[in-house]
Amino acid sequence: MKKYIKSFFDNEVLSYLFFGVATTGVAIVTRLLAYEVTSEEIFSTILGNVAGILFAFATNDTIVFKQKRQGWFARLIKFTTARLTTLFLDVALTFVFVKTFPGLIGQFVNNDIKKVNTIETFIAQILIIVLNYVFSKLFVFKNDKKEPK
Repeated sequence: MKKYIKSFFDNEVLSYLFFGVATTGVAIVTRLLAYEVTSEEIFSTILGNVAGILFAFATNDTIVFKQKRQGWFARLIKFTTARLTTLFLDVALTFVFVKTFPGLIGQFVNNDIKKVNTIETFIAQILIIVLNYVFSKLFVFKNDKKEPK
């Protein structure tokens, strides 16, 4: 069983997808809990993204793209910059579909703003996962892998 788990995490795409789902879970739970407490859509979106960025960097740097420890801070800066781009997308989608035109989604859920926020959150996260992989692969974690053990 240990051999299968190791081979799963040695596959970059499968490992990225696994931790992408975990990151999405961290971001969504943080965002929805913050929204439940504050009822502030934009603040909740930003807080969820910050939690997701920190979790994703830790897992992508060490497990997915297997980077050497040296140079981690420069990668963190690049990673954060790339993630800020998708944060902007997330905030823009929240602004458009939850704050400005909630009826676009609301018409399907009896205009329940919490359901609108939840649906928009999941749609945005799908787009963000794809873009984050592209940014990570092309701009952040480039050929700086650990030596095999």
